[in-house]
Amino acid sequence: MSFTVYSFKDLSGVFSSPLIGTLNIGSTFSSNGIGQITIHMTNDNTIHDVSVDGGIIIWPVAAFNGSITIQCQQTSDVHKFLLNWFNNLKVNMISISNQDVSNWANSAMFLRNINDGTTHTITGISPQIQPDKTYSSQGGSVTWNLLAGNIENNTQ
Repeated sequence: MSFTVYSFKDLSGVFSSPLIGTLNIGSTFSSNGIGQITIHMTNDNTIHDVSVDGGIIIWPVAAFNGSITIQCQQTSDVHKFLLNWFNNLKVNMISISNQDVSNWANSAMFLRNINDGTTHTITGISPQIQPDKTYSSQGGSVTWNLLAGNIENNTQ
């Protein structure tokens, strides 16, 4: 009998920003507060069109952009890192003396699942929106929605 075991601890990686450095994403998820990472491809890679005579026209689309959703605890190191990253990007964008947006989509992420051998190399990362912040009697989580210019998914 063959079976596969999944563990979130099998994921390792890094988020890298030229503005503030790197955040290691490792097997110690309880300490950095990540609950879930979702990678979503935005565009179809094949389009079909039907011509007047009923023939199907098929063409490939080389679009590999998408989004990343990172759910983490609102008191976590991950949230603090991403908030610092966002605030640095924002300051550079709106600063009257600077108005530098060159780093807005200059971050990258690499994720590797050591169990199944899959990797994601994600470049051109920018924040879609700053997450909502909830003040409540119990600690909660925040969701970071990021956009990516290119997402490569590979297997070994």
